[in-house]
Amino acid sequence: MARTFLSIIAGITLVVALSFSNIASAVVPPIKQPSWVELTPQQREILAPLAVEWDKLEFFRRKKWLGIAHRYPAMSAEEQQRLQLRMKTWVNLSPDERKRAREQYKTLKKAPPEQRQAVNQKWEEYKNLPDDEKERLKQLAIRKPQPKSGAGKTMETPSVAKQPAAPAPASTTPP
Repeated sequence: MARTFLSIIAGITLVVALSFSNIASAVVPPIKQPSWVELTPQQREILAPLAVEWDKLEFFRRKKWLGIAHRYPAMSAEEQQRLQLRMKTWVNLSPDERKRAREQYKTLKKAPPEQRQAVNQKWEEYKNLPDDEKERLKQLAIRKPQPKSGAGKTMETPSVAKQPAAPAPASTTPP
């Protein structure tokens, strides 16, 4: 009798477990963002720099870019131009450079306001340099090995020589 009771309990447990797994999969539908051809003409125009890579982007990155495309018409002409330039710059980065940019952005986001202000000031100084000096600094940065990111490291305020040639992250997060 005890064995029958245990069999019934095991059977009920199995039915309940299977029911919950079916409910969980029914509640969370697979997340799918539109392919490039499924975008509206306006979205394709706004996101044109990403056309080649769009169908390779993870769903959450597509979702982020679709949100930006939705806000795009309300942006000033200057903000729109800056966004277009950043998308073009981003597409030209290697996967390692993108990863490094995302890590730097996250680190800077967590930095104290004084440190972020210091970085912004250095970036402004870099932007005001002559093109030949920017190119010299860029070549110097290419020759230097990039430090590996790691937990426990603190972010140093970069010098002008460490500033990237690409636009610095401002209000938009990297893709």
